[in-house]
Amino acid sequence: MAEPFPLQPSLWYATAPEAIPTPALSADTTADVCVIGAGFAGLSTALHLAEAGVSVVVLEAHEPGWGGSGRNGGQVIPGIKYDPSEIAAKFGPAAGEALTRFVGSTADLVFDLIARHGMDVPYKRAGWIQGAHTPAMAETVKRRAGEWQQRGIDAAFLDKDAVARLLGTERYLAGWIDRRAGGVQPLAYARGLAKAAIAAGARIHGQSKVVSLKRGGTHWTIRTAQGAAVTAPRVVVATNGYTGDLIPKLRQTVIRPNSFIVATEALSDNLAGTILPGGQVTSDTRQLLLYFRKDHQNRLLMGGRGPFREPRDASDWAHLERVVGKMYPQVKGVRFDFRWCGRVALTRDFLPHLHEPEPGLLVDIGCMGRGVGLQSAMGKAMAEYIASGDRSRLPFPVVPIKPLPLHALNELYVSAIIAWYRLTDGGMTDKAA
Repeated sequence: MAEPFPLQPSLWYATAPEAIPTPALSADTTADVCVIGAGFAGLSTALHLAEAGVSVVVLEAHEPGWGGSGRNGGQVIPGIKYDPSEIAAKFGPAAGEALTRFVGSTADLVFDLIARHGMDVPYKRAGWIQGAHTPAMAETVKRRAGEWQQRGIDAAFLDKDAVARLLGTERYLAGWIDRRAGGVQPLAYARGLAKAAIAAGARIHGQSKVVSLKRGGTHWTIRTAQGAAVTAPRVVVATNGYTGDLIPKLRQTVIRPNSFIVATEALSDNLAGTILPGGQVTSDTRQLLLYFRKDHQNRLLMGGRGPFREPRDASDWAHLERVVGKMYPQVKGVRFDFRWCGRVALTRDFLPHLHEPEPGLLVDIGCMGRGVGLQSAMGKAMAEYIASGDRSRLPFPVVPIKPLPLHALNELYVSAIIAWYRLTDGGMTDKAA
């Protein structure tokens, strides 16, 4: 299947193993559960339901991993935006403790799934480093590392010299490392989930865009663009950054900016050894963060925000290429082979949202840039809830669908911030990142 921007193919699309066939739905069928969306959340839901003996059909408008799941930076980072103490303050001691355990286990789940199913997924688990770009953020990451250390996690604060040594750049004032994390080839992982789900008995249909969702009695009819439909008592919607108007007002609950990534040609061993020599993945403390890593072929990837709109030409990635040159001057003259982007879904409170607007209809939306681990784990939790009927299996509370006030203006505001960010190369100055 062709990528949507053939002049800017993704690195992941170019290097992923061949996709398992997922033919379009051609005739009406039934299932216990219909999952809409074949990204990490939808595929994980399908895999875990099928393993529990539940009949499941997945409908995807394109192919598994086509959206944000196959276009992200491939960083598998446990946790969420909030630290354990902040989670406890938001949800209370007991619920906060349970949620902290859940979000802390998300990276483990990904690497366990890869191993258990023998997935053909290039990966490395050497940890995640978060670099602090201001003195205030240096204090924040020091506190953050301490909180996780107190919980017995293999984490450590990094002073300026230590973070420079591990990142290969002196652009950060401090940082911390969480050694539970790692990096994967994300499209390979999505395709691995699809293959495992099909092997377990799930039916996955690509090129099957859902155009209507109607409830009649105790069952739902989920109709695709080609006319064929699935009838099921339960539906899971997991479309995240590519959410449309299938469920009224759902799209207006999130902002869906594009996250842009560039990748260099494969670096020589000598040059690659000067950049993230330990193979960690990394992102920083900016509100509009930079994230970067090396892949399994020693290519350097740099990601960050770009235009809110879809890209027009290579100039839409030029700010990231300049950032690479400022952060790693030694790569001057290195060729950029790949430029691509994908949409993320950001909620107002920076938490995943679970909705159950009608009986039998479960919605998961909001990945906040940690979708590889978080949405894999959300899929497992949703499958456990559906199979058992026990809502306590869900890690986050089910909440009403509440559109963002002045949603269109929110998108305009984000567009303006992103435009400023691009003009300033991500806020990077010559003195500090």
